[in-house]
Amino acid sequence: MARFRRLVASGALAGLLVGLLLTAIQSVTIYPLLRAAEVYEAAAEPHDHPGHEGHGAAPDWEPAPGLERLGFSALTNVVVSTGYALLLTGLFALRDGPVGARRGVLWGAAGFACFTLAPALGLSPALPGAGEAALGARQLWWVLAAAATAAGLAVLVRGGWRAAPLALALLALPHLIGAPHADGAASAAPAELAQRFVVASLGTSALFWLLLGGSAGWLYDLAARRAPPAGAR
Repeated sequence: MARFRRLVASGALAGLLVGLLLTAIQSVTIYPLLRAAEVYEAAAEPHDHPGHEGHGAAPDWEPAPGLERLGFSALTNVVVSTGYALLLTGLFALRDGPVGARRGVLWGAAGFACFTLAPALGLSPALPGAGEAALGARQLWWVLAAAATAAGLAVLVRGGWRAAPLALALLALPHLIGAPHADGAASAAPAELAQRFVVASLGTSALFWLLLGGSAGWLYDLAARRAPPAGAR
C-alpha cells in the first residue's frame, strides 16, 4: 500500500506541476496561432441570411476567450499530464529500481515518440478550420500508431539489435497502413500559419514530455528515499 501511495503521489505532483507549466508555455507558443486560425475559420464560414435565425442547430458551448479559456486549458492540461505521469510512475514501479531525473527524461523521450511524434508522422497537428477525416478513424489510427511504437521500442530495448527487424516492422506498421485523410479538403488558414503550428506543437510537446519524465523520475525516487523501511511502524 505504501508503494502504491508513493506511485500516486509522485505521479500526481509531477502531473500538476508540468501541466501548469505546459499551460504557461502554450500561452506563448500555441494559443496565439490558434487565435489567428480562428479568425480565418470565421471568415471562411458561410453566414446565415436574414430571417433564418433560430432555424440552425445550437452552437456548441466553448469557454470565452481570456481567463475562462486559459482556466479550462490549464484544467485539461493538468488532467492529461497527471494521467501520463501516473502511467510513467506505474512503469517505474514495474521496473522496480531507482529511476532519477536522467532516466526519467529518457522515459519522457519514449513517451514523446509514442504519443506525439509517431502519430504526427501520419496526422500532423492541425489548426481549426483544417479539413480532416472522420474523428473516429483518426482516433483509431492514433491508438494504433501509439501502441505499435510503444511495442516496437519495448522489443528493441528488451531484445537488443537481434530484435531490430521485429521492432522496425512494428514501428512501420501504422504508416504502411496509412493515416486517414479527408479528400480534397482545404484549410482556411494560410500554409505558413499551419507550418508554424506544427513546429510549435511538436516542440512544445517534446519539452512537455522531457519535463514530465524528468520530474516524475525525480519525485518517484524522492518518495522512495523518504518511505519508511519495510516492516517499520
